Formats: sequence, C-alpha cells, structure tokens
Amino acid sequence: MKNKICVLGSTGSIGTQTLEVARKFKTKITALAANKNITLLENQIREFKPFFAAVYDENLAKKLKEKVKDTNTKILSGIEGLCEVASLSSTEIVVTAVSGMIGLRPTLCAINTKKDIALANKETLVVGGDLVLNEAKKNGVNILPVDSEHSAIFQCLQSCKDKKDLKKLILTASGGPFFGKTKDELKNVTIKDALNHPNWKMGAKITIDSATMMNKGLEIIEAMHLFDTSLDKIDVIVHPQSIIHSMVEYVDGCILAQMGIPSMKAPIAYALTYPHRKNSGVKPLDFTKYPSLSFHKPDNETFEAMKICRKAASLGGTATTILNAANEEAVNLFLKEKIKFLEITELVKKALESFKINKISSLEDILETDKKTREFISKQI
Repeated sequence: MKNKICVLGSTGSIGTQTLEVARKFKTKITALAANKNITLLENQIREFKPFFAAVYDENLAKKLKEKVKDTNTKILSGIEGLCEVASLSSTEIVVTAVSGMIGLRPTLCAINTKKDIALANKETLVVGGDLVLNEAKKNGVNILPVDSEHSAIFQCLQSCKDKKDLKKLILTASGGPFFGKTKDELKNVTIKDALNHPNWKMGAKITIDSATMMNKGLEIIEAMHLFDTSLDKIDVIVHPQSIIHSMVEYVDGCILAQMGIPSMKAPIAYALTYPHRKNSGVKPLDFTKYPSLSFHKPDNETFEAMKICRKAASLGGTATTILNAANEEAVNLFLKEKIKFLEITELVKKALESFKINKISSLEDILETDKKTREFISKQI
C-alpha cells in the first residue's frame, strides 16, 4: 500500500472520496491541489496537514495563504504550483482527480519524478496517451486506473496470463439521464435535466459528458492506451443499474465481470492498495435488491459522441486533442447557457472536421492544438 499520497483535485467528487479513503486507512496526505474551492481546501489543510497545497487560481491562492498562515502548509499557485506538488520527493503516489486537460502537465511531472499515478483524469490519456505511457515506461511508473470502468477492466485482466487469450473489453454505460430519449426530446433539455444522473454523484463536467455519452467515448480512447488494445476490441453496452462496472471476454467464451454498488471508493482504494485489498468502507452488494439487471445496445444515432470519439481515435495524432478541447469548451458553453444540449456534440464534430490532423512529437504540440481548438470553439458563438 502507498502511505504517502498527493491528491490533485482534492475538492472535487473523486478528490473528496479519496480523502475519505485516506482517512479510513490513516494515510499521510503530503499535498493537495484544487481549482477554486478554497473554503473546502482550507478545511482539508487543517485536517490532513499536508506539506504543500496548490490553487490553480492565483488570486484565490493568495487568499488561501492568508487564511492558513497559522499552519505549516506552504501554498503554491497556478499550473506551476500543481506541477510542484505533483513532484514532491515525499510522495509515493499521485491521485490525479482534476477535471479536464489541465491534468496532463502535473501528471507528466509526477511521472518524471517517478511517482506512481492513480489516474482519475481520463483526459490525460485521451490527449497525450502515447506520450504519457512512454514516460511511465521509461521511469518505471505504474498507472493505476481509478475510473470505475477501467478499474473493473484492470481487475478482470488479472486473470489474463497471455494477451492472445483476450478477445474483447466491454465497457458498461449507465446511459445517463437521457437513456431512451430521441433527438427531438433532447432539443430543449435544461442544465438541471442534464445534471440529474440516475446513479452517480459526479462533478458537472463529467455528468454532462455522461448525458451526451461523450464520457463513454473518451473512456474507449483511455482504454485503448491503458490496456494497449485496438479499437475493434473495445465494445460498449448500456447497463442502467451500474452494478456491473465493466467486463472482459476471453477467447474461450468466458466473460469476467467486476460488480459492486455504484461507489468510487472501491476503485480508489484498489489503486492505493494494489496489488492487495483493504476494506474501503463500501457497502457490500445485496443481490436481492437487484433481481433484474438489464443490458442494451447504445443508441449511436441519437448520441453520436461515441462514433465521433472512435473516429478521432482512428485518426490518431492531434485528433483526440481537438476532440477533447472542443468538448471541454462546448460543455462549458452549455453550462453557461450559451448553447443548447445537442450543440455540444455538433461543435465537437465541427472542430474535428475543421482542423488538419498532425503527428504529436512533444507536449508543446498538444498544448498548441488545445489552444487553437478552444479559440475555434469560442468563435462559433
């Protein structure tokens, strides 16, 4: 088990649950990082007493520094601050739970200082998969998935002794709040409607991604990189109850599934204790409360996001960076009520069709493409 943990995105859904697990395990928190919620971050600093804390918003970092000046925690700011806390020599594992593309640079910094990664930031592999995994291999670093679907795949793959035995990865999707709806029914859905996920309590961005099914498309790309698997060996099935978190099919016809109640604490705990297990505090699954589990094919006509993600993955290079940047900006516009729900996917599709796809040679290639894509989306409104 890793006993010294840095949590990037400590005030978000995954971050706060990570701290709940750390509290139960009596684990030392070496550093914390957040975007803007300095009220909660102050409370976390006072409880966990990290050596460092970083706030992405520099003005808010100054305010936090004043608030916690009676503590021994040093306050850092900006992307440089996130990178510094991710690179502390006293840290054994970095939980990357920040939302969006912002997680890429701190994750690379952590890898280059030989920290294991508990990855809850799928965008890191979506935009920089080859770059990140090459650095991890070079530095002898483990990347342990925290997303419930990828943790499930990872656990089921423990039985895979030879890659030739693997036939298919099967990611499950809840279907989100709009499962079964038509495009006509989605034309005027509200932000409140889109944030009303039936099974999971998550941050706003990932909840909207679940509603568009973009989240599942991004997970397909993440799975390609994490498990070194081709697109044609990754399937998605809609499972509204979210009891089976994902499955692995083998060539002999056997399918292994990882099951449990919808809770992120179990995959967080597994990443922190791998290859062992400890009681995460998650309630056991009572099968009698789920007498029926259902499965459905995804509606790729109403929810086009997965098709767009597969196209971007097949194009390679900067295509997935364009995909991710366009989606992040479009979701932000929807949350600000500047576009309608269906326009999120339309803008992503338009961005992918409007840019030339280039090879990625460095982090700078990714950052430049990301910047240009965001500028393109902002000009569409």
